[in-house]
Amino acid sequence: MQQEYSSEEKIWTKSFISLSLTQFILFTVFYALMTTLPIYVIHDLGESESSGGLVVTFMLASAILVRPFSAKVLEILGKKTALILSVIIFTITTYFYFWLDTFMPLIILRFVHGISFGILTTATSAIAANIVPEARRGAGMGYFAMAMNIAVVAGPFIGLTLLQYISFKQFFLTLSLLMSISVLFSLFVYTGEQRQKNVHQTRTAFSLKISDLIEPKAVTISFISGFVGLAYASVLSFVPVFAEEMGLESTANYFFLIYAIVMIIFRPTLGRMFDEQGAKVVLVPSLVIFAIGLMVLSFTTLSITLLVAAILLGLGYGSLLPGFQTLAVQSTTHERSGHAMSTFFIFYDLGIASGAFIWGIVISGSGFTAMYIIGAILILITAYVLYLWLSKQEKRKKTKQEVYQ
Repeated sequence: MQQEYSSEEKIWTKSFISLSLTQFILFTVFYALMTTLPIYVIHDLGESESSGGLVVTFMLASAILVRPFSAKVLEILGKKTALILSVIIFTITTYFYFWLDTFMPLIILRFVHGISFGILTTATSAIAANIVPEARRGAGMGYFAMAMNIAVVAGPFIGLTLLQYISFKQFFLTLSLLMSISVLFSLFVYTGEQRQKNVHQTRTAFSLKISDLIEPKAVTISFISGFVGLAYASVLSFVPVFAEEMGLESTANYFFLIYAIVMIIFRPTLGRMFDEQGAKVVLVPSLVIFAIGLMVLSFTTLSITLLVAAILLGLGYGSLLPGFQTLAVQSTTHERSGHAMSTFFIFYDLGIASGAFIWGIVISGSGFTAMYIIGAILILITAYVLYLWLSKQEKRKKTKQEVYQ
């Protein structure tokens, strides 16, 4: 029988919907640029393939650098103010692509863009964790993460489709106008009493300690999530290249579509299971399924196996990002949710960024098959480590309950 929730436990509030739409537009623009800018650099600016890769690396690098300070920014300004300011800065920066037609200014712009991206994504995730009812946080964060997961498909699809009909200048303007809509959505996000608390905190907010940069209680689970990001980079960065080498270019267009559809179908169920049965029941099996998906990729030579891999990867990875985010937030207090999210993204982004580099070396030396086999083994080891950590957390919680009884 489906559990009924009170009005105080509803997920789909005006603030949650507005925040999710802000997140969706943000990542749609992010992935559209990530997919198309290398093409722009190589074909329109006449630079090399390595230069095309740098426009991706520089934005991720600046986002990682600003992550440790993003929680402090949220604490000083308040989450709502930080959200609005960062989305405005991200939008203004997007407009600047229209006027740049040389490589070095573009690299500088990407670095600046990454700074606002790092603060903005920390703000959206921290606010989502706060406005979702605690009893339904697993499901709520799962729904929120779908905005980004759908954007993984929507961004590249919109970008590559539009460029068949319009110029890059027109394309940059279109993305800028799209981001302007997200500014409007961000105005309808309310974080409640947290905003007033932050006003009083600003008097002492300029002290800077380690705890101002990261949440120590969230380090362990964030570190574990970094290995998931490392393995996921092999999918995010190299599946299109892998499919092209296998002669499956046409099928690759459907890979991320099926991947996203599977996540959307199973995310609500897995979110409820997370809330009702615990993280171990959802995350450990999901990691195993994700590893199996990577193994299927490792021996893929046919369209059908590539699509089967997409199904397994969508089912396996679908609950991992919101699940790890939820564990990071649950590790600390409500007031430290911004720091927990910042800590999570530091390790997760490092995994993604380093993975793109490491897997490139593996491919050059041993090929795609070796990369996906190594990735699968890495995820299985991560699943075992997570199982041990969650078991230890459960035992500690049970001991505390027995002490207080």
